Amino acid sequence: MKTESLRHSKHGSWPKMNVRRWLNLKKGSDDFHSVNVAPDRSERRKSCSDDGRYAVVPEELSEVWLTNEESKPEKSDLSMFVGTWNVGGNCPHKGLDVRDWLTTSSPADIYVIGFQEIVPLNAGNVLGTENKSPAARWLSLIHEALNTTPELPHNYSPTTTVDSTLKSRPSFSDLLSLEDEQEFQHLFNTNPSTGIDDSNSKRNPGFCLVASKQMVGIFLCVFIRKDLSHHVTNLKISCVGRGIMGYLGNKGSISVSMTLHRTTFCFVCTHLASGQKEGDEFKRNSDVMEILKKTRFSRSFRTLGRPIPPDNILGHEKIIWLGDLNYRLSSTSDDIHELLQRNDWQALLEKDQLGIEQKAGRIFEGWKEGKIYFAPTYKYITNSDRYVAQTPTTKEKRRTPAWCDRILWKGEGLKQKSYVRGESKFSDHRPVYSVFSVQVNLPNKSIDCMDSDTLKSSVLPVCVKKVQAEDHEWLVNKTKSCIETIPRFPNS
Repeated sequence: MKTESLRHSKHGSWPKMNVRRWLNLKKGSDDFHSVNVAPDRSERRKSCSDDGRYAVVPEELSEVWLTNEESKPEKSDLSMFVGTWNVGGNCPHKGLDVRDWLTTSSPADIYVIGFQEIVPLNAGNVLGTENKSPAARWLSLIHEALNTTPELPHNYSPTTTVDSTLKSRPSFSDLLSLEDEQEFQHLFNTNPSTGIDDSNSKRNPGFCLVASKQMVGIFLCVFIRKDLSHHVTNLKISCVGRGIMGYLGNKGSISVSMTLHRTTFCFVCTHLASGQKEGDEFKRNSDVMEILKKTRFSRSFRTLGRPIPPDNILGHEKIIWLGDLNYRLSSTSDDIHELLQRNDWQALLEKDQLGIEQKAGRIFEGWKEGKIYFAPTYKYITNSDRYVAQTPTTKEKRRTPAWCDRILWKGEGLKQKSYVRGESKFSDHRPVYSVFSVQVNLPNKSIDCMDSDTLKSSVLPVCVKKVQAEDHEWLVNKTKSCIETIPRFPNS
C-alpha cells in the first residue's frame, strides 16, 4: 500500500492528469522536446512587436546585443512551403498521394504543414486518450513525398511500431518527443538497407522532421532540408485550447517557435470557432486574441552574446498563421450561389468575414494575406466536386461555401510567391498552400567563434574591465589578510 501511495504521489492520479490535459494546464513534463534543440541564446533583436521602438546601449555592446540596420548582417534567401488542410476526421489510407499538394516547381528549404481534424471531434477523442495513429500516418506520407529516395527504415510502416532497435521507445507516439538527435536521425534520415552516398545527397538533399505536435485534432509539423537542420535552435512549443468551456483542445492553436541561423520564426496552426450565424465571427476574433495573449514559450538559461529567444508570438521576426480560421461569408442570400456559378471570386470575397474584420481593425491588424484567386475551400461533399449548398437532398448540414482555410503572415523579409489550393477530394475541405521567399540573417562568424571569456572581454567597456581587475586584486588581498590574521587552531 505504501508503494502504491508513493507511485500515485509521484505521477499524479488519473483524474488529476486528465483534468490537467482537458483544461490545457501545463507542467514541466508536458514541455515540448525537440530533436535539434541547442542552448538558448540571449541577444535582443527587433521583432514584429517593436513598432519602431529602440533601445539605447553602449557602443561597445551594440554589435553583440542588438541586430539592426547598422550591423548589416549577412543574409541568405530560402524558400518555405506552408500548407494547411482540414481533413474532416479522416485517417489517411495507404494509397493517399500528397505529392500533388506538396510538390512545387522546385523543392522548398522548409516545409510547415498544419492539419485540423486529423481525428473526429467526438467526446472520446476530446476527453479521452489522444489518438496518435493518424499523426504517425501523416508524418510517414509527408516524409515519403518529400524524400524522393526512400529513407524510412526497412521495417517501418505507418500502422506498426517504429524501429525495434529502440527498445525503450516501442510506439510511434514516443517519436514525437524524442530528445536524442542520434536516435531520431537513425529513425528518419538513414536507410539501413541501402544507405545514401554523398553524391546522391547533393542531388537529393532530403528533408528531416525537426518539430511536430498534436492537440486532439490539430497537428503541426515542420520539415527542413537536412543540411540546414543543425542550424535550427531554440525549438519550443505552446498549445492553447479554445474549445469546449474555452479550454479544451478541440479548437485552439499549436505554435512552434524556432531560430534558424540568427532569425526567429513562429508558426501558428489554428482551428477557430465554427458556425455561420450572425456574430459567430466575433467568437473567432476572440480566439485569435486569446491565442496571442496566452501563447508563451519557455526559456532556459541565458548565454552571453547569444540571442534571447522570444517568449510570445509577436516577439518573432517572421510569423506564419495557418489553419482553418472558419471565417464565413457574411451573406447567405441566393446571390452567393449565382456568383459561385459565375466563378466571380472577387465579388464573393467582398462578403468574406476575415477581410471585413481585418479592414475594420478588429483583428490581424498589420498582417498580410495574398490575393485569393481560387474557389472557396469549404464545404464539399466528400469525394465530390460539389458544394453541400448545391445539393439540397444531401443529409449534410447546409453550409454556405466559404474560404475557411487561410495563410497569413507578418514580418519583414517574407515575400509570397504563390497562394493556391489543392484539389484532393479526400475531405470536405480543400487543402491550401503558399510558397514564400524568406530572408534569413546568417551568424556573425567573428562573434560566434569566440568562447565566453573572449566574448565577455571583447564586449565589456575598458572602464568596467579595469574596475573588475581592481576588485579582483582587492578581494585576493583581503582574503589573504583574513587567513593570515585568524588563528588556525584557536585556544579552547
